[in-house]
Amino acid sequence: MTESFPPPDTGQVAPGDASNTDREPGVSSYVVGLVLASGLTLVSFAIARGSLFWQPSVPTALIVLAIAQMGVHLVFFLHLTSGPDSTNNVLALAFGVLIVFLIIAGSLWIMANLDHNMLPMERLMQMQR
Repeated sequence: MTESFPPPDTGQVAPGDASNTDREPGVSSYVVGLVLASGLTLVSFAIARGSLFWQPSVPTALIVLAIAQMGVHLVFFLHLTSGPDSTNNVLALAFGVLIVFLIIAGSLWIMANLDHNMLPMERLMQMQR
């Protein structure tokens, strides 16, 4: 009979993860997440309202900051880590992203097809007379 021992505790913890898997995450994890999310929000407002950045690069900078803020929310508030305990959460998130992508891509495809097959406005006006 083989004995199974728990893995050794190396003291390394993922950001936003609880220091002990038996406990809920502490308040400090939420405070760090709040500070990071607030900082990213303030930086995005400063970029959008200021003239510090080259104007054509502002949308790209805002998209990068939005993705970073989504990462902060996933790690610090939803506690989504790469550990074996959150495999189902990662799969659920991936499935949700897939569904959203399919809905958006399908809607754009349908609207582009409708726009392509629509009669010109002059012809529509002649048909209504």
